[in-house]
Amino acid sequence: MSYSKYTSITAQVTRQALKESERAIAERRATQVLRYQKWDKGTPSENIDLSKEQH
Repeated sequence: MSYSKYTSITAQVTRQALKESERAIAERRATQVLRYQKWDKGTPSENIDLSKEQH
């Protein structure tokens, strides 16, 4: 099992153990955002938010 998978599982179990009010707050924080930025000759391009793109 990879470290990433391990931390994902432990975070999920921890959130499930919380009271309902705290669980809702923790679930909102758990949202992941994936962004991409190309660098060319030391200069960054604009950030591209991959989580909002249509597949």
